[in-house]
Amino acid sequence: MNFNRLFNHRAKNITSAAFILGGASLISKILGLIREMIFAYLFGAGEEMDIYFTAFRIPDFLFNILILGAVSTAFIPIFTEYWRKSKEEAWQLCNNVLCIFLSCLIIFSIILAIFAPYLMKIVAPGFKGEKLRLVTIMTRIMLLSPIILGISHIFGSVLQYFSRFLIYSLAPIVYNVGIIFGAVFLVPRIGIVGLAWGVVLGAFLHLFIQLPSVLLVGYRFRFMIDIVHEGVKKIFKLMLPRAIGLAANQINLIIITAIASTLSIGSISVFNYSNNLQYIPVSLFGFSFATAAFPAFARSFSYKAKKDFLQKFISTFSQILFFTLPLSILFFLLRAQITRVIYGLGKFTWEDTRLTAASLGLFSFSIFAQALVPLICKAFYSFQDTKTPVKISIISIILNIFLSFSFTLLLSQPNAFYHSLVSILKLEGITEISVLGFPLAFSFSSMVNLFCLLIALKKKVGDEWDLKLGEAFFRLLSLSITCGLITFLLLHLSSLILDLQTFLGVFLQTVFAGGGGVIFYIYFIKMLKFPEYRLIFTDKKGTLL
Repeated sequence: MNFNRLFNHRAKNITSAAFILGGASLISKILGLIREMIFAYLFGAGEEMDIYFTAFRIPDFLFNILILGAVSTAFIPIFTEYWRKSKEEAWQLCNNVLCIFLSCLIIFSIILAIFAPYLMKIVAPGFKGEKLRLVTIMTRIMLLSPIILGISHIFGSVLQYFSRFLIYSLAPIVYNVGIIFGAVFLVPRIGIVGLAWGVVLGAFLHLFIQLPSVLLVGYRFRFMIDIVHEGVKKIFKLMLPRAIGLAANQINLIIITAIASTLSIGSISVFNYSNNLQYIPVSLFGFSFATAAFPAFARSFSYKAKKDFLQKFISTFSQILFFTLPLSILFFLLRAQITRVIYGLGKFTWEDTRLTAASLGLFSFSIFAQALVPLICKAFYSFQDTKTPVKISIISIILNIFLSFSFTLLLSQPNAFYHSLVSILKLEGITEISVLGFPLAFSFSSMVNLFCLLIALKKKVGDEWDLKLGEAFFRLLSLSITCGLITFLLLHLSSLILDLQTFLGVFLQTVFAGGGGVIFYIYFIKMLKFPEYRLIFTDKKGTLL
């Protein structure tokens, strides 16, 4: 194998970059599913998984504020500006940012580790005794991961700028490999704490695989800390609103975890298991296309090419809709089958399966909205406007928190709404369904977030481009609903000939009904000559496949 070619591979355009990211993301998600299957088999939706998912909250809070706030919004546009002027100054900026944020991560990780016992009483007020002790230990171990991932994500931003998406996209794959290693090999030896060490191993692999490519594009480490550097000040100015927005989002997750810790055992696990499932298409298509488009958006803004930006934005928006609208419908229709195939093994009980499936069904309504939000945010970031999406995000988060409290309270006892949800989601016999208030609130607030972002972007960009987006949405929605009806009929047809009491029967039903719906969708979109088909299914020369 030519390793130099592998580590130096460069994507030619947004679509090819998105497919590289999407393909690698698919592999990563498959590994993620294997990881989740192992968790479900070993622990079910019980105390151990509640502890594991809760232990992520503080490390994620630190990582999102200090790193994602800078990397996802500010680093690439400013690095682009400096690279156009001077390559040497661009690398100095990179080292400066790396050293500053690494120092901050180390200092804050130490402080958070010291106060972890007190913080966990806030994050999980329902945890007592041994559960509180274990979640504190695992939080302290996992606080190593933001430090390592911080370095890795800054390097990843450099690779994005140079269109080295292949290696960048492999990092999440090896991250999952590390976590799986912890579950399979460390847990049997040191218990549930082995999962935390698996996360740290995954973070190290995430960094290690990107190092050769970063060196090949010309990066050389040099220690320097200059907080008054003009580029650093620009990055801080741009990242501050985004960091506030990410902090609000993490507080949102912490509040959800805190509420769930007071509900029945396994509520935290049910929410996270279903959230991880619905996040697969969001990450696979939403974040892959948004990440691939961001450098191109930034370059369009840098050269004041508004027409070029709009063309790329509309094209990418349509491509995300092309994938996620039918998946939103398929995930709702196949929620029980997907959950049973992925999680219905080992210690994962039938009640766990039904609740997780119901939660997945409620999440599925907003899959397309969640997938589009990153793209619109990247558009704002390319304009070096981080305030607008953050303001809207905070509003939607506040709405989500309010609705989470309201819906969980409303579903804590029988009433008209309670019985309606039980009937729609087929939860007869399960009395405790309060946890479903979280995905319900999340989906509603995600829709509001998307709608407000589109209105704000319209005000900023102007023109009639939004009419093209609306046309694409309703065209693809109509076809998605039609294919959803076909899937529904195939589900009922397959139930007459397959034994649904076995894993094989459920798996075949999922493949038959879901695969049939997808085939009809692709057939109709080609037969009706929708432009999205041409955007996706063309060869390198632009010839329709």
